[in-house]
Parts: sequence; C-alpha cells; structure tokens
Amino acid sequence: MAAASMPAKFEVYRFDPSKDQVPRYDTFTLDLPPHTPVLTALLKIRTENDPSLTLRYSCRSAICGSCAMLINSKSRLACQTQIGPEIAAHGKIVIEPMRSQPVVRDLVVDQKPFWDRYRRIEPHLKLDAREPMPVGKENPMTPEQVERFKETPRCIACGACYSACPAVEADPAFPGPMALAKLYRFVVDPRDKAQKDRLVRIQPDGLWLCLRCHLCTEACPKDVRPSERIRDLKEMAIAAGGLSENGSRHAHAFKENIGEAGVLNEMKLVRQTYGPMDLLKSVPQGIKLARKKPEILKRPHPIEGIDEVKAIYKALDPEAEGK
Repeated sequence: MAAASMPAKFEVYRFDPSKDQVPRYDTFTLDLPPHTPVLTALLKIRTENDPSLTLRYSCRSAICGSCAMLINSKSRLACQTQIGPEIAAHGKIVIEPMRSQPVVRDLVVDQKPFWDRYRRIEPHLKLDAREPMPVGKENPMTPEQVERFKETPRCIACGACYSACPAVEADPAFPGPMALAKLYRFVVDPRDKAQKDRLVRIQPDGLWLCLRCHLCTEACPKDVRPSERIRDLKEMAIAAGGLSENGSRHAHAFKENIGEAGVLNEMKLVRQTYGPMDLLKSVPQGIKLARKKPEILKRPHPIEGIDEVKAIYKALDPEAEGK
C-alpha cells in the first residue's frame, strides 16, 4: 500500500551571478509521500515546474556526495534527507547552496576553495624512496593498524562539514574539517613516512583554529566525526612537536589552569599562551581589559568541589600524579 501524500512547501534559493543583482527564493508546493528525499522533490520541481533550476547530483544513494546543500539551514545530502521530518519540524523546506563557497548558479557552488584548502596540506600517502613498496606483492596491515583509521575511510568529500564550519567561514588559514580528517588518516597509516613532518607542519598551518563546536560531525552524512579526528591530531601534534606555538600552548595552559583551581586564571593563561613579543603587543589591550574587569588581575580561589576536579584529572591521566 502506497504511503499517503502530504503537502510540502519548498522555498528554493535562486541566483545567477551573470544576470541577477541579488538572490531570490521561489516557492513551490508539492504533494509527496513523507519518505520522499529532498533531491527527488527538487528533480520533480525541475521537470514539472521550472526546468531552469540548477543543482548538482549523481548517484542518489549517498555515495557520491554531489547533492550536498543547506536544507533548513543545515548542511546535508538532499538524497538522504526525507521531507516528512523537515515539514514536521519547520512547516516548510528552505533549500540553499552550501556556505563558504561562491555560488555558480542556484544550488551549485564553486568548490575550488574547498579543494584548494584540501590540497594545501597534502593529505595523501608519502613514501620514503629508500624504502620502496613491494612490487607485485601485498603490503598487509594488522587489524589493529586498520582500526586506527577510525571512520575516515568513509568520507565521500561531499563538503557538508566544510559548509557547516564557522572556522572555515572566519579564517582562510583553516584547512577545513574534511582536510584534517583526511590528514589524520595518513598520519596513522603505517606505510606513510612523513608522520612527524605532517604533525609539526600542521600546527602553525591552521590546526588550532578549530573552534571545537562539533558542527562538522553533526553535518557529516557518513559519521566520519571530523571533530574527533582533529582532537586526535592536536594530541599527536603536541606529542610530536611539543608546545611549539600559541594554539598548543593555550590548550595545555587551559587544561593546567582548570586542574589547579577549577576555574581559569586568565592572566596566567595569557602569559602561558603567548611568547614575550606577542605579550608586549597585547599590553595596551590588556590594560583596557583590566580597567573594565579588574577581577582578572586576582588569582582565583579554588572552587567548591576542586577535589572532584582533581580526581577526574587523576583518573584521565594517572601518570600525571605528582607532576
């Protein structure tokens, strides 16, 4: 028995930079079963209502990643998103192109910025010429080695995480969640011979610009969990290169601060994060801040329950006891 249809209102972003001054939204109302994918609805609109509607798609099976777009302000695959839950939650379906990439036309974006940032950090296998791969033979890995890849081989390069990432939008130096997740995949690959170089080089090249908001993990249609892999990269980068720049020093100091009193000692955090020259540059700003918020000059008292905080630290890192 066929599922009953429901009225579904679509507001679709339309923009052709070659002739339009500003974008507009065209409205379409269709009667469709609740399980209908958004992509199917868009193709129906293009076939029956407006053949000029431009979008990118291919497999319709959440494999190619071509149909990533904003659906009710969330970066998703149109082939994977059913209309029923969207109508129930929002009353309509607003469809827009992905963020942080120039619009070519309607729902199609130019992915050059996405791929440029990806290529910049060279997320591919690097071999040592002195240790060539065996010719005509397999190069087997143990199950434990394969397990270290985590979920990264699932990535389909759809760009949903890139579109969802506020760090990408704010700072061109940030490589993007997918690029870093791919980098992690090669850092842990036992065949790769550039692990330490990668980890040392990525620290000043944007690793610490991640805002830890986890929106990339929420957007990922394949559960790659980029934010978790970025966290792993940070830990490995500190192990490989030490506290070599502001981002790693800030993370270490933040952890130490909370462990001492359960609350940040902001003045100490600044001193531990920045080098002498950066501190000198920030003196005028620090004076203004101290005048507005003089309490930051005082050493904070330990919070009630600090023993519980210390117990958590001990449980997470038993070797740190007594350091």
